[in-house]
Amino acid sequence: MLSLIRTLLDGASARAEDGLKDRFAIDLLAQRIRDAEAGLTAAKQTLASLIVRQRAEQAGLEQLDRRIADLETRTISALCAGNEALAESGAGAIAELENEREVRRTTVKSLGEKTLRMRLSVERAHRRIIDLNQGMISARAIDAERKAQSRLNRSIGRTASLNDAEDLLARIKDGGDPFEEAGILDEIDGELRHEAIRDRLAEAGHGPAVKVRAKDVLERLRTIN
Repeated sequence: MLSLIRTLLDGASARAEDGLKDRFAIDLLAQRIRDAEAGLTAAKQTLASLIVRQRAEQAGLEQLDRRIADLETRTISALCAGNEALAESGAGAIAELENEREVRRTTVKSLGEKTLRMRLSVERAHRRIIDLNQGMISARAIDAERKAQSRLNRSIGRTASLNDAEDLLARIKDGGDPFEEAGILDEIDGELRHEAIRDRLAEAGHGPAVKVRAKDVLERLRTIN
């Protein structure tokens, strides 16, 4: 039972999280881009520090090469002069400097490899952030269109409401003419009161005319003349 409740709660939490992500997708995307840009800035600073250190180690290595070359020249001169003790001291110093040079060479090589890897990482991150910023423009346009459509849907109602309104309009248009219906009702009422039969009898010459007709007016006018 507890496992089922936990599963349901996890599912509800996941749906709520997805809903929030959809609602605030643009804000989340903008924040992720800002985080990536901050990370890129830190990576650039690290790369700059590596380059500075590599250059310093390279400069120290070159200085060691110059010192070793100088000591070798002086030690050779001492050997040529027969000063064995001084030549041995010079050789010992040269040996120490050569050992230090090997350490510096290893350090310079390692720093060069790290610098290259970091530079490639920075370049890749930079290109990805550019793509994200360009995609952000399209995302904002799509989000604005989606929100506008949502506002439009809220303003005119749902599709079902529109269909109901169209059906009601069709019913109104298909309805009968009230004036025509009124005339028909008058005719029906007249027939019920036998007025229609009386009018037909009068028209046929049976009894006096019920209504004044145009031919009766013409006959009367002719008699006046």
